[in-house]
Amino acid sequence: MNALFTVLTVLVLIASILITLIVLLQNGKGGGLASNFTAGNQTFGVRQTADILEKITWGLVAFIFVVSVITTFSLGNKAQDVDYTDKIEAVEAAPEFPAAIPSAENPAEAE
Repeated sequence: MNALFTVLTVLVLIASILITLIVLLQNGKGGGLASNFTAGNQTFGVRQTADILEKITWGLVAFIFVVSVITTFSLGNKAQDVDYTDKIEAVEAAPEFPAAIPSAENPAEAE
């Protein structure tokens, strides 16, 4: 793998962790974790804090989307270069199922 792919993957992972934390901070129907941070609510006001968290959330969503697309294109055609033809041709025909096993209830099968 190239270095660009690794860097972009790490950036997506960091953004994913950040978006998880920010979503947990947002006020939901039950109050959320944002209710515990009263200093932030008093400084900016409750509505401004919610607006900022929502903007950050959408920004991180857009960032993850864009970086994911860039990461896909950074791979190039490497994923399509795999040739499975030899493996498919090497597979033998499916084995036949064995004949029915004679049972005690049906002795005719034993003959």
